[in-house]
Amino acid sequence: MTHDLNGRTAIITGAGQGLGRSYALALSRAGANIVVNDIGRGPDGRPTAEAVCAEIQAAGGKAVANTDSVSERDGAQAMVRDAIEHFGSIDILVSNAGIERNKSYGKSTDEEWEAVTSVHLTGTHYLCHAAWPHMLEQQRGRIILVSSPSGLWGNFAQSSYAAAKMGIIGLGTVLAIEGQRKNILVNSLAPIATTPMTEALLSPELAAKLSPDEVAPAVTKLASDALTTTGAIIVAGGGWFSSAHISLSPGVHFEGRPGPADLDARWEEIVSGDKSAPSGPLDPDTLQKMFVGD
Repeated sequence: MTHDLNGRTAIITGAGQGLGRSYALALSRAGANIVVNDIGRGPDGRPTAEAVCAEIQAAGGKAVANTDSVSERDGAQAMVRDAIEHFGSIDILVSNAGIERNKSYGKSTDEEWEAVTSVHLTGTHYLCHAAWPHMLEQQRGRIILVSSPSGLWGNFAQSSYAAAKMGIIGLGTVLAIEGQRKNILVNSLAPIATTPMTEALLSPELAAKLSPDEVAPAVTKLASDALTTTGAIIVAGGGWFSSAHISLSPGVHFEGRPGPADLDARWEEIVSGDKSAPSGPLDPDTLQKMFVGD
């Protein structure tokens, strides 16, 4: 089994900082050519995609910067064109770009909802849809769709973010089914890391333990020829790697046609599940106990 990505080309969205930057550097170290996508700019006004691209090139890797928005169909198509024109193929997608507009649901607006879902969910669709025909033709692809513990278990004031992130898992599940026969393996990743979007929520002790670099090995694995898994939801952070599962409880079977009162009598059996695994939410207090302690 090999994690050598020489000759492979990866597009990584939101790669100008945080987790995306760590993913780009890790895949480059494994030998991949990188299309570094980000719309952001640094304090000096320089596109962050260019800065990360320069980091990769300085370390001996191959990369090209792209500043298109994944929330626009033309932007996603431009990323795929850049990959093919500069490096000859598109083999790996890491759909990582994201924004937040955190407000309690009653105070949120349609504009904030659309801003978040257009980047996370619609943007992921645009990127996959642009690359999918090329992966089908070459009969190979690795797609990593970045979700979030907030999508899996929820978090206060993150209704739009959580909805989009859970939608990404639904998309990934279907793409995994449709792509498997063509050696297109599609998995979701729910990272736990200190980033510009999360650092204000974490204690200094916890933030120090959740470097984005601790998540990057999962991305290298999910991008590699050593991968045989598809349709998984990997949860990673702080050196901890796990998987999340959508499962059914044993449930209750009634003879005849039950009424609401019958359900009342057996309700706890109906809604109970396996309590051995963390049930979330993986909020800052829970993470503090997991990685720092009481």
